[in-house]
Amino acid sequence: MRRVLLTLPALLVGIFLLRICTAAQAAAPLQTDWMTVLLGGRKVGYLQVDREGENGTIVTTQTLALDLSRADKPMHLGNMSRSVEGPQGQPLGFSARTRMSSMDSTVEAHTDGAGRYLVTTTVGGQARTSLMDWPGGALLAEGQRLAAVAAGRRPGDSYRMREFDPSSLQVVDVRVDILGDETVALPGGAMRLSHQRQTLVLPHGHQTLDLWIDGDGIARKGLMSLLGQPLEMLACDRACALAPDQPVDMLRAATVESPRLLPQYVRSVPMRYRIHVSGGIGQPFITTDEQQVTALGGDDWMIDVGSPHPGRQAPPTPADREPNAWLQSDAPAIRRLAAKAVGGARDDLSRMRRLRRFVSDYITAHGLDIGYASALEVLDSREGDCTEYAVLLAAMARAQGIPARVVSGMVYADRFAGESRQFIPHEWVQAWVDGRWESFDAALRHFDSTHLALASGDGDPWHFAATTQLFGNLHIRQAVPDADLSTPVGGSAPPAGSGTGNGGTNGGRGG
Repeated sequence: MRRVLLTLPALLVGIFLLRICTAAQAAAPLQTDWMTVLLGGRKVGYLQVDREGENGTIVTTQTLALDLSRADKPMHLGNMSRSVEGPQGQPLGFSARTRMSSMDSTVEAHTDGAGRYLVTTTVGGQARTSLMDWPGGALLAEGQRLAAVAAGRRPGDSYRMREFDPSSLQVVDVRVDILGDETVALPGGAMRLSHQRQTLVLPHGHQTLDLWIDGDGIARKGLMSLLGQPLEMLACDRACALAPDQPVDMLRAATVESPRLLPQYVRSVPMRYRIHVSGGIGQPFITTDEQQVTALGGDDWMIDVGSPHPGRQAPPTPADREPNAWLQSDAPAIRRLAAKAVGGARDDLSRMRRLRRFVSDYITAHGLDIGYASALEVLDSREGDCTEYAVLLAAMARAQGIPARVVSGMVYADRFAGESRQFIPHEWVQAWVDGRWESFDAALRHFDSTHLALASGDGDPWHFAATTQLFGNLHIRQAVPDADLSTPVGGSAPPAGSGTGNGGTNGGRGG
């Protein structure tokens, strides 16, 4: 059975939450606000924001709960983040808890009194502690509220903020444009609010978020796009926020239609794609040792996938070999499993081939109710979809001293979620073998020229969040196999190293 990735909307909602919750009024008693969450007009969850004064500090706790589904199987995703700040918005500490699998992942941070933070991250039951310098100018919830109030409501004004997300430990740079006051219909009645457009600078371009805030800097409505559908948060009372949900099947939303049928024999030769990207998000694809990206002008891009071309990507860094919270390659259980899988293999290519085959067979249950699990969780449960195959394979490769990354992108499927000829979200692994990055797909058991890479990273799901907004903006105009490359797509000559006539992808080595 084809193992595919469900795009994790909770991660992108985390970015949405970053801006919707700039609402911490500096009130001493407990204050609670509620919002209902809608996706495509259907209620999928709620947001609860609690604020209180505590020993001269402002404590803001934001709890997001989402009910989604894939293939009619329910997925219950959630995130809680807590920020502790001084009365002027100075950061003092933070914590977070995220539910994406059978085990929650947590972050707990406290200042060491010298401007640094002792951060403990727990994923898959394994805790890691590190020291973190506070990012210059970054703000938590109360600091963001104070900045919004200070900026005022005059149409045409703009300001900038750096916003820190406790769940991902990421900083997002935001430009805020004030559009003017508007009367906004909310479940509890109409309110006069300031319409502000946020432009978030993400690794793959920009994400636009519209907020409507009151005079205290509290967001009462938010609107953004997720997988081509409107995602809304609307202020309402507790009964409204906790009303029954109408889960949306994300599998049906997270697809990009192929312009043609791509039979197996076509997928085994290099391919060229012409892709239109809407929304002004910039270049969505990455150049790899197996993928060349060429700008065609405007919002059109040419992607050549297939023949290996060493040197397009930089060599591995020390981080590509090291364990982390999601790829726990130093865990004794993972090291033992990797050693068992490679057996007597003497070179890295042979080791990766054996690891790929081992992981392909090791995961035996297709866990559609899993959002994103770490390598240790997968080792124990032996279930998941392509994300779980990828994190386990990458962790086992690193346990063998082989540099490895997790790649997020798309892959072709003849049929998916009741539709034919679809490109669907997917993850696989790149490993540094024989002086180049080579792809290995444990979920599908092979790598072919319909794998389109959007990002690569260290297996942390928060890095993948930056790619999830792309799927509603990608439109594949042409898909041309190797034999047809004599007629260049868009009238451009094939780029150097685009690869024609090699008779197969991945240099004939398999992946």
